[in-house]
Amino acid sequence: MATLHLLSHSPFADSRLASCLRLLAADDALLLCGDAVYAVQDGTDQRQTLERLPAGIALFALEEDLDARGLDALPSRLQAVDYAGFVALCCRYARTNAWL
Repeated sequence: MATLHLLSHSPFADSRLASCLRLLAADDALLLCGDAVYAVQDGTDQRQTLERLPAGIALFALEEDLDARGLDALPSRLQAVDYAGFVALCCRYARTNAWL
């Protein structure tokens, strides 16, 4: 049963991103929103880790949060979604896990 993992906290503030990545299964997805989008900044260890995720794990980021933080050099495998896309992702996956 595939899970959509929602992460909104900065990857530089705590270990939630690392904990989440350890639990991702083959057909899961990760949606970065809020300060979690900083994980896709060029030259960071977090971005390199995201780029090395297995191909079966989908990677998304909330478009408005990327824009608000001036992030536009995105990994090729990352798909930016708007709020309607966010809702669609929640409906597509059997479970949703918010990393609060």
